[in-house]
Amino acid sequence: MTLRVLCVFLLSGWLSVYAAVLPIPENGPALRIQGSNTIGAELGPALVEGLLQEQGLLKIHRETPDTANEQRIVGQTAQGQRVVIEVAAHGSSTGFAALKNTSADLAASSREIKDSELLALQTLGDLKSPAAEQVIAIDGLAIILNPANPLQQLDTDQLARIFAGEVKTWEELGGRGGAIHLYARDDQSGTYDTFKELVLSRRGKSLSSTAKRFESSEQLSDAVSADPQGIGFIGLPYVRQAKAVAIADGASQAMLPLNSLIATEDYPLSRRLFFYLPPDTRNPWAQALATFAQSPQGQAIVAASGFVSQTVQAMSVAPNALMPEGYQSLSRHAQRLTVNFRFAEGSAGLDNKARQDLARVLDYIKRNGKTERAVTLVGFGDLKDDPARADLLSKLRAMAVRRELVRNGVVMREVRGFGALMPVATNSADEGRIKNRRVEVWVY
Repeated sequence: MTLRVLCVFLLSGWLSVYAAVLPIPENGPALRIQGSNTIGAELGPALVEGLLQEQGLLKIHRETPDTANEQRIVGQTAQGQRVVIEVAAHGSSTGFAALKNTSADLAASSREIKDSELLALQTLGDLKSPAAEQVIAIDGLAIILNPANPLQQLDTDQLARIFAGEVKTWEELGGRGGAIHLYARDDQSGTYDTFKELVLSRRGKSLSSTAKRFESSEQLSDAVSADPQGIGFIGLPYVRQAKAVAIADGASQAMLPLNSLIATEDYPLSRRLFFYLPPDTRNPWAQALATFAQSPQGQAIVAASGFVSQTVQAMSVAPNALMPEGYQSLSRHAQRLTVNFRFAEGSAGLDNKARQDLARVLDYIKRNGKTERAVTLVGFGDLKDDPARADLLSKLRAMAVRRELVRNGVVMREVRGFGALMPVATNSADEGRIKNRRVEVWVY
């Protein structure tokens, strides 16, 4: 028994579509997914349902086993054969462990794979290759308070001190309410790993032992909502009834976790959500699901699930006095696309997400008739001792993106570099400097 599945491949910067054939196993699940609770609670199952629906399966539904945070998504062929896909959502680390012990075909992760995990899984192939590391959505870690808490913004240094237990009362932050109650995800969670990496570890701090820990994102959010003294961190779709505050990092402006700022990854606590497929996998369903997740249909499901899709759109940016004059002029006359090109660490080459985004940007430019002198690229970089060097490097990054667009028939209007101006992250840490090295796309 076979099904037709839509496969999308990146060929010379273009999305090409063709039909492949997937086998339906006679026994057992067609696909086993393990890992992130952030992905596995709703987004993963929704993408699986979309794929099964795309293939014309009938009676698609979810079944819940006795084990918490596990689901089976089931469809039926016209001939009555069941197709089962299993999703276990116990934290990103468990996905990589499951690949290691062959109890999963695909790992869902709300953080980038660690070097130690890469090493442990090297027999499965290079999990950092473009085919293996698939960014399926963008998420933002929201810092949530009880709705009655009057505090409006925090910076990442304050967050580190709060969650390390060094700041113990709301009054120390200019608020009110007495003792601060901490709420955090459990150690297996990619959400916790991301918060630890972005906030705690880079400042040499650890999570306070007083924090209440949760495997479930929904339960954590509801607990903060019910506690006037509570503060927690959570994936964007799980803010629910809580209040999200604006976050600043270093010299960046304080930013709320808005979709546009998360899509460009400017928001300080933005993060990527991943599928990891062993390059040597022989399960075509894993490849098909990753491909479907990258498609326009898959990205529509991402948005409907409360995450930020990678679909490219144009947005207006209001000029303000903190922008350099050239950038203010650009914002008055053009629109910015909801994508930033970023670079692999220690490299002038585009990272895996940027390679995926290149096809999306090209598609947007061509569909909207912007191929002839309607596109401006703007490069930024991290702080250097010599401002002229920062300016040059920022423009060289923009030129690297220009080469890819020109190769695919786009005649550029302008390429500019603004050096280390307008940082979106602190320049005091490697991760922040990498984030500041970016290229924006503007269209007229």
